Amino acid sequence: MNLHNKVTLVTGASRGIGRAMALALAKGGCRVMLAARSKNDLENLAEEIRSDGGDAAVVVANMRDEKSIQHMIAATIKQFGALDVLVNNAGLGYFAPVAEMTVAQWDDMFEVNLRGVFIATREALPHLRKQKESFIVNIASLAGKNTFANGGGYTATKWGLRAFSQCLMLEERKNGVRVLVVCPGSVDTNFGHPAGAPSADAKEIIKPEDVAETVMMALKMPQRSMVSEIDIRPTNP
Repeated sequence: MNLHNKVTLVTGASRGIGRAMALALAKGGCRVMLAARSKNDLENLAEEIRSDGGDAAVVVANMRDEKSIQHMIAATIKQFGALDVLVNNAGLGYFAPVAEMTVAQWDDMFEVNLRGVFIATREALPHLRKQKESFIVNIASLAGKNTFANGGGYTATKWGLRAFSQCLMLEERKNGVRVLVVCPGSVDTNFGHPAGAPSADAKEIIKPEDVAETVMMALKMPQRSMVSEIDIRPTNP
C-alpha cells in the first residue's frame, strides 16, 4: 500500500501504542483521525503532527457507546471523504482473580476490547470496501495466546479479538480489505501500571514505537500478499 494521503483512523490514540501508531502513520504520509475520550490529549497530539507537516483531525469517542462509535466513523468520512485504514487499538484491562472480579469490570473489558471493535469495524466496512485496497489493524496481545493467573477477563477478550480478526480476514479478503491482528508482549506504557510507574525492565521491554513500526511494514506489503497475524516479543525478556 502506498500510504501517501491514505485516510487512517486510530482509536485510543491519545497515549501508548495508539499515539505511536498515529505519529508513525502521519510521518508515513497518511491523513490521520485521532479518536479517544481525552480531547485535550488528542488536540495536543494533532498539533504535534501538524507542526511536523502532517494532517490530523480529532474526534472524541467512547468505545463503550454505539452512537459515539458511529459518530466517530461519520466524522472521519466528513473530514477526509474516505477511510483506508482502521486501527482498533483502544483497550483496557482489570487484573484480579475470577473469584474477586466484579461484573462491572468484566463487562467493561468486553465492551471496549471486543464489542467496541465489532461496532467500529462494522460501521467502517462499507467505506473500506469502496477503496478496493484497505486495511483493518486490531491490536490484541500475547495474552490472546497465553493464560495467566488474574487474567481471566482480559485474556478472554484478547483470545476473542484474535478469533474475530481471523473470521473477518476470511470474510473480507475478497473485498480488498486486508486484516491484521497484532499480538505484542508487555509494552512500555502505563497500561497495567495504575500508578504510572515505568517498568523495572524498561530497557528490555517492547516500546510503543516498535509496535507502530511493525504495523507500518505490514501496511506497505503489496496488495497481493497479506500478513494476517504478528507476534512481537522482547528479544531478551
